[in-house]
Amino acid sequence: MSDEILNGAAPVADAQPQGATFTVEKLYVKDLSFEAPNAPQVFNEQGQPDLQMKLNQKVQRLADNAFEVSLGITLTCTINGRTAYLAEVEQAGVFGLGGFEDHILDAMLGTQCPNILYPYASAAVGQLIVSGGFPPFPMQPINFDALYGETLRQRAAQQAGGELANTETAGNA
Repeated sequence: MSDEILNGAAPVADAQPQGATFTVEKLYVKDLSFEAPNAPQVFNEQGQPDLQMKLNQKVQRLADNAFEVSLGITLTCTINGRTAYLAEVEQAGVFGLGGFEDHILDAMLGTQCPNILYPYASAAVGQLIVSGGFPPFPMQPINFDALYGETLRQRAAQQAGGELANTETAGNA
């Protein structure tokens, strides 16, 4: 007879992992680039800088429950039509995701993973800009949930367009 009182709980040694799991296995910079093609003349330019930011994300399955997610940020600054600088960062991570239904897995890869990567990518871009001799550029937070929602709407529109095209083709046959 055991002296332990477990309050109805199974002993820890018998516990089995249940449900979905999410882990961050590794975070790293995959690519990094900075160009100031018109330096040093651009430092004397007068005018309002025009900043353009492009964002992209890639997902690669590495194993059954392991995924590499990379978040790319390209920030281009022009002054009076001349490029002041171009900063590019691809921040990546290996994430362990297991026990999720496909639609939840897709959402996790499209929202939670980039939310984890973005602060690192943002800091790297900021450091590049300052190291390049330009004033700091504080990057605003990004709502990856809203971006993922837009991606889902675009997928649905493409599927509906494809189904409509297939229906029209079948109707003309």
